[in-house]
Amino acid sequence: MCISQTWGSQPAERQLRFPCDLHAAGAAHAYYRGVSIDAPAGVVFRWLCQLRVAPYSYDWIDNWGRRSPPVLIDGLENLERGQEIMRIFELVDFEPERHLTIRTKARGRSTRLFGDVIVSYLIVPASSTRCRLLAKLLVQYPRGGLGQLLRWLLPWGDLIMMRRQLLNLKRLAEASSRGIPA
Repeated sequence: MCISQTWGSQPAERQLRFPCDLHAAGAAHAYYRGVSIDAPAGVVFRWLCQLRVAPYSYDWIDNWGRRSPPVLIDGLENLERGQEIMRIFELVDFEPERHLTIRTKARGRSTRLFGDVIVSYLIVPASSTRCRLLAKLLVQYPRGGLGQLLRWLLPWGDLIMMRRQLLNLKRLAEASSRGIPA
């Protein structure tokens, strides 16, 4: 498998059942991402909840130049299915300290452009102070020429953006767990 399909993930991790698997039976393509974080699962989950207000990737692209908040915002951990995540997704499932699963909004422009995309961010504890943050994307591309083009472009574009996102979340979670401002 190519790095654009598996960045940061291990073969055994790609065999895990992810919550998105239950929500996207027809998805044709799967992409995996992963990063190790020296922070407890609860801290990492709080940072995942921050995706409600910002993407934490390249803000000049994904957040229209606004900086993603460098501190935890109280209340964002109060999740409900259907909440907006990163403007183009909605929350379809979650388990505190374990996972967030999001999907492109059904009637949104992003679904028409990219197809049906469902993503699970899965936290796998390694110890009480360390975990792996894994992401699995399942994509059903749109039909026609655009879908053909996206089959080549999306994995690479997502690799660039999600790699940045996961590394930012890692940095922020590790700083939070040490009590250091980001």
